[in-house]
Amino acid sequence: MIPFLDLKKVNLTYKDEFIRSFTNFLDSGNYILDEQVNLFEQEFAKFCGTKYCIGVANALDGLTIILKAMGIGCEDEVIVPSNTYIATILAISNCGATPILVEPDIKTYNIDPQNIEKAITKRTKAILVVHLYGQCCNMDPIVDIANKYSLKVIEDAAQAHGARYKGKRVGNLSDAAAFSFYPSKNLGGLGDGGAICTSNEELAQTIRALRNYGSNVRYYNKYKGLNSRLDELQAAFLRIKLQSLDFDNSKRRAIAEFYSKSIKNQSIVLPSVEGDPESHVWHLYVIRSECRDSLQEYLYNKGIQTVIHYPLPPHKQEAYFEWNHCTFSISERIHSEVLSLPISPVMLEEEYSAIVEVINHFQ
Repeated sequence: MIPFLDLKKVNLTYKDEFIRSFTNFLDSGNYILDEQVNLFEQEFAKFCGTKYCIGVANALDGLTIILKAMGIGCEDEVIVPSNTYIATILAISNCGATPILVEPDIKTYNIDPQNIEKAITKRTKAILVVHLYGQCCNMDPIVDIANKYSLKVIEDAAQAHGARYKGKRVGNLSDAAAFSFYPSKNLGGLGDGGAICTSNEELAQTIRALRNYGSNVRYYNKYKGLNSRLDELQAAFLRIKLQSLDFDNSKRRAIAEFYSKSIKNQSIVLPSVEGDPESHVWHLYVIRSECRDSLQEYLYNKGIQTVIHYPLPPHKQEAYFEWNHCTFSISERIHSEVLSLPISPVMLEEEYSAIVEVINHFQ
């Protein structure tokens, strides 16, 4: 069986460095918000091109904290793509604000700027974009709209570590951005983790307090905050993996390019890349098929593991039952057709070549 993602193989590459790092961590006696988190925050901010990085427990908390730090809450609306993973929308709900769903571009799966402006009302406070599957959104028209209506722009960059838009990395294309370091991400830890990037000093100070019970000074709480701190040990591991992130992303691009050039089956819709090849870091290689379920079963029977990202759009989830009657036709089509093929820096040529051959024989 060709696994969808072999995380053990990915992380064994760093085993010796992880062990040394763990030993240093253990010997330090400092386990919460200490040297490793501080160093990782500096290094990841530099990588993204922002002034500040604040480590948090996960990307959902990251988005929630950003919204809270911006003062977004009850009576406010936040525009968000209708085909994102539900965590993006949960962050808005967790702040008491109302998510306003906007359809994506069928080619890129990212929010369609042409659909944003008509969704804006007097209650709109922010546009929350998602760089889905690792591809950067078309940011210029989005920022132009935000400036026209004095709106904040927030990036959900959970799947797009290292992607660029016109030379700038994600995380540095908005007022603030949230990243995930879930183990399967391009930059993944050995557990949960996340970070917020921004170049706004005042916002960074508020975020730093909110992630730590609303406190900048121990036992003195300025805000009603959260306990959402990047783990010191995860930060140590992430510092090691950050050094090879660009190289790992280049491997992903090479596999994606091979897939796109070699898959000839006319019943398969291949992913589309807008602009610079570096705009996409291929967290996922997502194809579409009207016979998606049959294709997935066929691939499994041929020894190839695939995953559906995602089988049900947010507006059809039970958690948002009040939206179940709504229709977002593009999102519904995407969710009914998408299938993610294996892609990772540790895949062998014989594996992705075999996947292509099997797909090309699907009928």
